[in-house]
Amino acid sequence: MESRASMASSPGALPYYVALSQVLGLMVVAMTGAWLGLYRGGIAWEDALQFNVHPLCMVIGLVFLQGDALLVYRVFRNEAKRTTKVLHGLLHVFAFIIALVGLVAVFDYHRKQGYADLYSLHSWCGMLVFVLCFVQWLVGFSFFLFPGASFSLRSRYRPQHVFFGATIFLLSVGTALLGLKEALLFKLGSKYSTFEPEGVLANVLGLLLAGFGVVVLYILTRAEWKRPPQAEEQALSMDFKTLTEGDSPSPQ
Repeated sequence: MESRASMASSPGALPYYVALSQVLGLMVVAMTGAWLGLYRGGIAWEDALQFNVHPLCMVIGLVFLQGDALLVYRVFRNEAKRTTKVLHGLLHVFAFIIALVGLVAVFDYHRKQGYADLYSLHSWCGMLVFVLCFVQWLVGFSFFLFPGASFSLRSRYRPQHVFFGATIFLLSVGTALLGLKEALLFKLGSKYSTFEPEGVLANVLGLLLAGFGVVVLYILTRAEWKRPPQAEEQALSMDFKTLTEGDSPSPQ
């Protein structure tokens, strides 16, 4: 028992992988800003620059912040469970709000320019990701933060919540890559194959996006890096189960 406890409290290489994920994530955000600043004229809520709000907000919200929200339970291993839950939920709220700004920006830009909406694979995947993020947060709040769901219901839903959280994050990264490729083809066209500087920078950005997604998913899939349950959490869970389901706690 003692050896298992020591293994749970000693995550080994976890801090290094978390640090790597943050370096990659910040590089993704910084390089997105550099790409938009150097080759797309910058960011503003007017004229053609309004469109540039969309990729920056989506990368910050649905990729970087969403990835960090998934890592909360790996990073904060010894803090109170409710505090960790609240932080996890808040990061998702911030990610959703920033993504909403990006969504409004692109729809408003298309309306002003007279462009069609929702015809590309990128736009379809983007709307799917946005809706799934909202549904995932709403259901997660109802089950884990709102004091109404029973202990058994939470336990049965938790694996689905974890699975869909990782799936939505993976879809977000894939959608960002689709959007990046679409933006390059619209502007560069056949010049894309001539190793234009913008195309090279954007390709590096795509590799960083993929690298961030891979590192985050790797951290999430390592069973030994899961947050170990605290003694008081186990006691509270047993008490809650007893009160809601009439089960009697097992003898200690």
